[in-house]
Amino acid sequence: MVSEHGSDRPRSPAAGTDPLGDPFLRTCFAVPVPPAAFLHRPRLTRRLGRVPDTPLTVVDGCAGAGKTLLVADWAARLERPVAWFTVDSCGRAPGVFWAYLLEALRASGAEELQDIGAPADAGTVDHGLLTRLAARLDARDRPVTVVLDAYDRVTALEITDQLGFVLHHAGRGLRLVLVTRVEPTLPLHRCRADGTLTEIRDAELAFTPEEAAALLELHGLHLGHDAVRALVARTRGWAAGLRLCALAARQSGDPEKYLKEFEAGQSTIADFLLAEVLERQPPATQDLLLRVSVLDRFCPDLADALTGRRDAGPVLAELHRSNAFVEYLGHAWYRLHPLFAEILKAHLRMRLPGLESELHRRAARWLRHAGPLSDTLAHGAAAGDWEFTARALVDDLALGQFFTGLRSGDLDALFARMPPGATGPEADLVRAARELAGPDRDRACVHLERARRASARAGPGRAEVRLGCALLDTLDARLAGAPDRAEHAARTARELWRDLPAALLDRHPELPALLRTHLGAARLWAGRFDDARAVLSEAAAGRDAATAPPREEALGLLALIDLLTGWPTRAERAALAALADAERFSLAEPAGLDLVHPVLAAVAVDRDELDDAQALLDRAAAVRPVPPDPVTAACRVIARACLQLARGRTEAALETAGTAVPAAVASPWAEDRTALVVSAAHLAEGRPETAVEVLRDAVGRDAACTVAAARAHLAAGDPDAALHLLDRLPADRSGGPAVTVRALLVRAEAAVLRGDPATAHRLAVRALADARRERLRRPLLEAGPSLRRLLRSDVLQGALRSGPADRPGARGRIPPRTARQTALVVEELSGRERDVLRRLARMMSTEEIAADLFVSVNTVKTHLKSAYRKLGVNRRSDAVHRARELRLL
Repeated sequence: MVSEHGSDRPRSPAAGTDPLGDPFLRTCFAVPVPPAAFLHRPRLTRRLGRVPDTPLTVVDGCAGAGKTLLVADWAARLERPVAWFTVDSCGRAPGVFWAYLLEALRASGAEELQDIGAPADAGTVDHGLLTRLAARLDARDRPVTVVLDAYDRVTALEITDQLGFVLHHAGRGLRLVLVTRVEPTLPLHRCRADGTLTEIRDAELAFTPEEAAALLELHGLHLGHDAVRALVARTRGWAAGLRLCALAARQSGDPEKYLKEFEAGQSTIADFLLAEVLERQPPATQDLLLRVSVLDRFCPDLADALTGRRDAGPVLAELHRSNAFVEYLGHAWYRLHPLFAEILKAHLRMRLPGLESELHRRAARWLRHAGPLSDTLAHGAAAGDWEFTARALVDDLALGQFFTGLRSGDLDALFARMPPGATGPEADLVRAARELAGPDRDRACVHLERARRASARAGPGRAEVRLGCALLDTLDARLAGAPDRAEHAARTARELWRDLPAALLDRHPELPALLRTHLGAARLWAGRFDDARAVLSEAAAGRDAATAPPREEALGLLALIDLLTGWPTRAERAALAALADAERFSLAEPAGLDLVHPVLAAVAVDRDELDDAQALLDRAAAVRPVPPDPVTAACRVIARACLQLARGRTEAALETAGTAVPAAVASPWAEDRTALVVSAAHLAEGRPETAVEVLRDAVGRDAACTVAAARAHLAAGDPDAALHLLDRLPADRSGGPAVTVRALLVRAEAAVLRGDPATAHRLAVRALADARRERLRRPLLEAGPSLRRLLRSDVLQGALRSGPADRPGARGRIPPRTARQTALVVEELSGRERDVLRRLARMMSTEEIAADLFVSVNTVKTHLKSAYRKLGVNRRSDAVHRARELRLL
């Protein structure tokens, strides 16, 4: 049976998989194996031997200069592990790059890096992750050696900046070797000046005549001294050119004459590759090379799928052994030299026009069963077979990846190319997911309905399609504010899980997390707080990157439940946990945090931190101008109206509270909280009777509204009616401190009006103690004039100071706002550091802080680093929390 909240099958993430459950491409971590005819070059490996003495080594040369094989030969001779990472498409996005680099470090045995986190968003990497990485490396007793091969494929400029930061702060714990065709944009001039850089450049990589002669001999060629010197002069010692010449000359009857003719007659390496390498292969080998040119990497079985034969294994092994521009990556995988692949692909189009699409189609079908889903989708799209591509995504249960970070941008870009003519329920499901992940819910509903009808016509099969429909139905119902429809869709999804393989479900933990989050939001909208909390707590219990966005959204929803039930500190704690999780997985502005800022703003209003509340609401509007769902929309409206009310702008608060929140059904808590704001506005304008009337329907149903109605009765001069309402409030529905403090203050004021100062004093002491623990100030400011005089009295303040809240060890103790606990700070914060921290508390990014203070981003980072040190923290959220504890903000 399947439980209410998901499958009862045990789930454990498989080792060696990326954050979304797909395997890392292990070939990226394999140290290339030199071919049989490889020449060991001691003069260069001795230069590389300086690596332990210099943090950075750059091996910079043109394509085919022998850079990778040189470093691989050196690495194989080291007596310690090397973290090797061959950059491929991973270099286009910072999140993917750092996920692979961290995996390479862990694979090399760096066990201290196991728990520092990993990026969950392809496009961003949080600065805190890089800081943790640098700190862990700096603490190592022995440096770790990292080789980044093909570093020129890094196209995102921020990756180089991030790498420079880690290299600088890792100290002697990191030895970085960059293998690249172009000079990296790191500050090499400073490294040269202080002697921390080893460089091997194109001129040094060029073969000397002696090395060239030895290389030719390994290929079975014995040329005279003059012939070798002439060849080196013509090729300028280019390693690939020398090898290509050797391969061609070896098949000639007169190698020396052939090399002279080649040198005189050929003008481009492309002509040579086609005429003297490709065309000298047997026809079957030529056909194989042309066909595999459409692939970034390939193994014998994949090559056989493209050729229709079964001989790729020995052919590829022989091509590698003969150094025919086929590189061995390890684990039975190969790749073509990039220049060779480009030339072959162009030749394929000329020699066999129209075949390229068919090759992509064959590759996609082979990869569908034996390779990463991302490669399957890429080749399916390149083939123009969109029905297959959409079916592959849906059948893999990967539809949820449109909403979970790492692949969402890539999936959106890929399927944006899908033409309107692509048909089938899977294509419509993909279109619906893209629209639901974006701004157009109406178009999503059209596609979803079409997919639903097509699935119904197909009968009981295709559980993957029906599960996709149920998942998107749950999300759509949540966005529409239709709780009953969300319950039905979620129930359908849970039933379908039983019909799907456990291994397939285990690869996609984001599916139940998304489903629970959407269902929890729908239940929250319906006012079923306990049911919502149960399912959201399950969604918030995940720990991996694949579930990070729904987990953070669930934490935001849990924070809202705490806020609505009167527990502001618990709400703040859950909201900050969501922010910390986003920082851990490098989610800069994930959609899952839409609720966090307005919840924190509402908490700030209750604490009379009105500027912070305004900044948080402005931040929320800047990140997502249109709220994604009615829960978020209502929370924003109510928080903004409460802020306006706290600032005395009653007309604006009434206007804001009247903002319509589109939803299929009304939410009881949204109606009650709106009535609460409207009632408070009338009370502030001296209309207590109207304030009582506004709350009439909510009295007894919502504790906060009942207390507010009692306060309105009190303002109308009827303490008996106020106490009657409070006495009727059930004890189990009295709410948290934000409600009980207000109730105590109403009772205390009623006691004052009834001439019972002893009771008023006792109740006021309790209210002040509870308010101080929660840092609540608004309830005290809202108190009537007679009670405010009592709250300010010296007798009451003395009783409060000697009460249990001030005893050492009292749980939840919050120091008074005037306390200055700077003794707990390593060093006094500077004024500029406080300025930066204040803006950090408003959730501003480093770039926004720099712009606001008219300083550079680097200056802001310097102030942050100093503030972290003084506060004894290493993360943004911890710095804000610590600063607030110490009353520095």
